[in-house]
Amino acid sequence: MLGTNGHPVIFGGNSHPQLVRDICGYLEQEVGKAEVFKFSNDNTFVRILENVRQKDVFILQSDVAPVNDHIMEMLIMIDAAKRASAGRITAVVPYYSYARTDKKDQPRVPITGRLVADLLETAGADRVVMVDLHAGQVQGFFQVPVDELTALPKLVDYFINRKLESPVVVATDIGITKKARDFANWLNAPLAIVEKRRLGNDDRVESLNVIGSVAGRTAILFDDEIGTGGTMIAATQAVVGAGATDIYAVATHGVLPGDASSALAKLPYLKEIVITDTVPLPDHKVNSKVKVISIAPLLGEAIRRIHEGRSVGELFIPKHR
Repeated sequence: MLGTNGHPVIFGGNSHPQLVRDICGYLEQEVGKAEVFKFSNDNTFVRILENVRQKDVFILQSDVAPVNDHIMEMLIMIDAAKRASAGRITAVVPYYSYARTDKKDQPRVPITGRLVADLLETAGADRVVMVDLHAGQVQGFFQVPVDELTALPKLVDYFINRKLESPVVVATDIGITKKARDFANWLNAPLAIVEKRRLGNDDRVESLNVIGSVAGRTAILFDDEIGTGGTMIAATQAVVGAGATDIYAVATHGVLPGDASSALAKLPYLKEIVITDTVPLPDHKVNSKVKVISIAPLLGEAIRRIHEGRSVGELFIPKHR
């Protein structure tokens, strides 16, 4: 039943099974039993293998490659839970990939972030939980309640414990400045900004100049997501040219397609790449410079609080202020 009676039921698709297991481990309960696979004709099949009638159901799926397959998988899982008479269905999407497509910035292009929101609601999601959206306005694409969690407190705690000498937080572009300023304030560090220009739609980035002083300081390059690594590479080159000494990169979502991880690891001034596990990172992409912080306790505690009807706002406050 909903509320404090019994545990929530937590299912996961095939995008990030380890994160689902870690969340359930935090909550000291079993992962919900379900079959999720493809037939030989490429159709997705879902069967829920336990009773969910009038129960509080959470379905976790990160929008990682193959993105569209995993979105479809989640929609079908939500539909299956709805038709099994679940009391409430919460879609937990640690990484909402199409948040990057949040507006018409060119003629005759879609707003896919809104389309996916509509699909989740039509499938039967009563609530949505996400982590550090690329564009905060995506929350407004939904008619159902949305909880946007943030990994910033965990990332702040990590860097406070690192005790870096003379740090400066560097926003990798102007669009991420507000979150970067919050991050800098929590670290009691100054803020700088890399002014950049993106070239076309092929992820090429040209960094222009650094706004603020980084000379002789340890630069923490801040972004919400690391994709191909082009932005981080360009930002690293910019702050090195401006006189920064050691450099760290930090982001909530480490997508790192192709050889992005190794390309970043080859940068001599880049000491560490700090990300969370909202996106699963295969073993071949893990190297000595990559540090992955688990988001499972944050998601697990949010699920507990939502299930019990308690506020999740306290989770956004770092332990160190």
